[in-house]
Amino acid sequence: MIKVSVMYPYAVGARFDHAYYRERHMPMMKRLLGDACLYYTVDKGISGRAPGSDPVYAAKCDFICTSAEAYRAASGEHQQEIIDDIPKYTDIRPVVQISEVVVERSEA
Repeated sequence: MIKVSVMYPYAVGARFDHAYYRERHMPMMKRLLGDACLYYTVDKGISGRAPGSDPVYAAKCDFICTSAEAYRAASGEHQQEIIDDIPKYTDIRPVVQISEVVVERSEA
């Protein structure tokens, strides 16, 4: 199992429409990724570690997927549709990382 993290670095004056991202973009992504995506999460940055500090990321999402190959195939098939939707919610260039999930839940 892998996790694809898409992170939007915070910058003063940058635009990010959290409602559109949560209600339109991410459900579209789940539909386009199909069976390659088991589920996703969405985070809204509220601060850094210190109280009152700016967040490192304005927003972040994680797609939990069956494999990197399945994710790449599904997203590649719909790449233009995905790219065309980005300006509808942000002007921030995202940072993407693919990770192997080694612990999914910690009960300790």
